[in-house]
Amino acid sequence: MRAPGFTGATLDRADSLRNDPDALAAAIMDPRARLLRLRMLDPELTSEGRLAWGSLAEAPEDGTLVLLGLEGDAPRFAAVDPAEPLVKGRSPAIFRILDLLAAEDAALFAGARSVVDWHMRHRFCAVCGAPTEAFRAGWGRKCPSCAAEHFPRVDPVVIMLAEHEDRVLLGRQSMWPPGRYSALAGYVEPGESIEEAVRRETLEEAGIRLGKVRYVASQPWPFPSQLMVACIGEAEDAAITLDANELEDAIWVSRDGVRAAMAREPDAPFLPPFPYAIAHSLLEAWLEGR
Repeated sequence: MRAPGFTGATLDRADSLRNDPDALAAAIMDPRARLLRLRMLDPELTSEGRLAWGSLAEAPEDGTLVLLGLEGDAPRFAAVDPAEPLVKGRSPAIFRILDLLAAEDAALFAGARSVVDWHMRHRFCAVCGAPTEAFRAGWGRKCPSCAAEHFPRVDPVVIMLAEHEDRVLLGRQSMWPPGRYSALAGYVEPGESIEEAVRRETLEEAGIRLGKVRYVASQPWPFPSQLMVACIGEAEDAAITLDANELEDAIWVSRDGVRAAMAREPDAPFLPPFPYAIAHSLLEAWLEGR
């Protein structure tokens, strides 16, 4: 199984600098400091297909700098531009961009996109409603009115394959391209373990009861900021009862069918997920017997 997409960032996150105002000021003044070029949360690329970096002088005067970390000893930043409107969803261009990015660039972009998007969505205190101010080098916001502190959140999501007699259960949503099927997924709810969420979501969406659940891998997903937790569960039976509010269709696919889909064979029974989606890695893991 290949490493899931958006993993493998090589930057030192430099947590020690986040609470050291003098060290942070020195990092900002460092001539080696660079700013990640984002436009409406999408990265700009060089002619070689790498992330584009500019000078900190390009940051908006009234914006917020976020210390992404250190590349060697060179500081790397992203900026929050208060003049940009809130980005909803994903741009049509991002998938073409992701196809070009090296794994380490995609991972760095994912972290930057998530934290910049969080700043744009959390400009006011959730406790008292007052405007908040960035602190900890952009890795938090503090309310000057009630002193509440807020930090970038990550929402856990389970994504799973149910297996039964050497087949796996796949589903599709109506908004997807024709023929595309993927693993089932859903948010972990308060008071749930990962295993409990896997069982609940599979039962709710497809009517399939699971027994043993095993963890496979995880992936940060920056649209806007989720942690995908990939699992495989053993189905007690194969009778599908579809929740039409969640899925358009669900099917059982044999190992040969999954192998054909992953190889993009023309007669494959479904179109597989994008390679940078952890559902793709999860199907690879199942084929490998993990």
